[in-house]
Amino acid sequence: MSHYSVGMIAHQGDLYGVVLAGGTGTRLWPLSRAGHPKFLHPLTGTDASLLQATVVRLEQLSPPDHVFVVTGVAHAAEVSRQLTDVPADNVLIEPSPRDSCAAIALAAAVIARREPEAVMGSFASDHLIADREKFTEVIQQAMSGARQGLLMTIGITPTRPETGYGYLECGSVVGDGPVMAVQEFKEKPTYDVAESYVKSGNYLWNAGMFVWRVDVFLAELARQQPQLAAGISRIAQAWDSPAREEVLGEVWPTLPRISVDYAVMEGAATVGRVGTVPGDFGWNDVGDFHTLGEVLASDHAGNVVVGRNIENKSGVLLRETENLVVVPTQGRLVAAMGVRDLVIVDTPDAVLVCPRDRAQEIKQLVDALKESDDHGYI
Repeated sequence: MSHYSVGMIAHQGDLYGVVLAGGTGTRLWPLSRAGHPKFLHPLTGTDASLLQATVVRLEQLSPPDHVFVVTGVAHAAEVSRQLTDVPADNVLIEPSPRDSCAAIALAAAVIARREPEAVMGSFASDHLIADREKFTEVIQQAMSGARQGLLMTIGITPTRPETGYGYLECGSVVGDGPVMAVQEFKEKPTYDVAESYVKSGNYLWNAGMFVWRVDVFLAELARQQPQLAAGISRIAQAWDSPAREEVLGEVWPTLPRISVDYAVMEGAATVGRVGTVPGDFGWNDVGDFHTLGEVLASDHAGNVVVGRNIENKSGVLLRETENLVVVPTQGRLVAAMGVRDLVIVDTPDAVLVCPRDRAQEIKQLVDALKESDDHGYI
């Protein structure tokens, strides 16, 4: 995978960009594996990996030394190799996965040591965003809400009644800008409920992007999750000392495994401390192969070849096919004839074929492999 350099340009504002590079993306199996998860793959329609594209997207907001990546032990070396301009010290390594709250809190505490009232933004490493300029503008709007002491979340304007996302219930406008209060975080709804949300115009998708002052977030964490906050505080105090590894190894496994939405944001919303700005910048969370097929360039028959430009189809031979999503592997031809609406994924040790409309269910295959102790394929 090519090195991807983040150009140095004039920066507007001082955002500390935190990128969460965890999870294995089981619905993108067998391409995405525990050892080489989806954010390290070039699924962007260019040579850039999802992780690299995330960092490049932040370059108008965060210079490279303001970018932090939280990742696991197994991926730290590859993360550093792909992000040559991000200082090695800014790659924060979790000894084990503890869900998003611990990861975000660790980054917030490390940044707070450097700049106690810094504004940080937390972003997933595996989202695609079409309009970078609009994205930058929306984050800058969120930063102004964060400077006023609100915990800001980016809400995505819904384009359909989606049952796979959580929703934000919006309240009144805060101040004179686009910032609205978030009254409540809503769980993934049924189709009928999702339809009513979208029709009302009062709900946004919760995309899991957050912007806040680190001191405000850490105070709210201490109020709602005192055990987690105390553990993170101990780790942060040892961060710049020789005891870092020892304290991290001792404290990290004791931290609660909980998402930041449950741990902090839902409770903060009920007491009026959460704001949102709507984002309409072509957001996609690349959850499965069908979705990937919808966002990447296709040929005249709707076929998508992942991992290379559609013009360069070496390794793939298609005849009378429609709406295929094909992921080839190096050194082997994938040929298909007379089929439509399929996902075909070829990797060196596993091949997947399934209908596009069942792409969400691929996770069940991974679960079956876990149950049969076939961990070599996971």
